[in-house]
Order: sequence, then C-alpha cells, then structure tokens
Amino acid sequence: MTEPSTRDEKLELGVELLAHLEREELDLAAAVDRIETITTSPGLTRDILDAAEKRGVIDRDGARLRIRRGGTYVEYESQVVAREGDFECRRCGASISTGHFVELDAGELGPFGSSCVRKVTGRETESE
Repeated sequence: MTEPSTRDEKLELGVELLAHLEREELDLAAAVDRIETITTSPGLTRDILDAAEKRGVIDRDGARLRIRRGGTYVEYESQVVAREGDFECRRCGASISTGHFVELDAGELGPFGSSCVRKVTGRETESE
C-alpha cells in the first residue's frame, strides 16, 4: 500500500482512522492530533471531521467527539505491519528503526513508533 497523495485520498483515510479509534469518546484536540498524522491542513482537517459526522462515524458535542464505529477497531495482528529501516515517526518526529504502519482500506498510515501507533489508533492515551 502507498501513502495517500490526493486530498480525497487523505479525507477518506482520515474518516476511516476516526472510525477505527478504540475510544468511545475523545476531545477535539485528541482527534486533531490523530488527523495530523495524515494532514496538517486546517481546511482538510475540518473537512475530515465534517465528512465523519455526515457519514455517522462521529457525533460532535462542542469540543467532544463520540465515536460511532460499530466495533471496527484496528486489528493489530493483521492491520499493523512492522518494517525495519530508517524512519521518522509521523506523529512525534522521532527517528525509529522499526516503523509501524496501519493498513486501512483507504490506504496506509505510518510510519509510527511502537507507542505512537497505539496512541494514533486510540489503544493508549497520552496519560498511559
């Protein structure tokens, strides 16, 4: 799989990422943190959130999001692939030798370090 390059591909990947979060609720800042692994464009971030809401993936209540995913978590055994190499984590910018890539229907997201991939998918929070 390859990294999405068009605006539409990034939008689809962002919506799918939100649909696969392992949290029932999170604040807007946490959602934006995850979306920023795909894009740092404020306009596209807003479009991803709007599309996710229109498609019933999320409900927004002020600065809180409720995920309406229907049990579609990322399957770590099949959807997270580790590759060796010289990478920079898309979330924190750290240099890593093992990159973790999340393979979703809309595209591949990564590389991430081992703790950042857990944060991006919602399996782990900042305080854990």
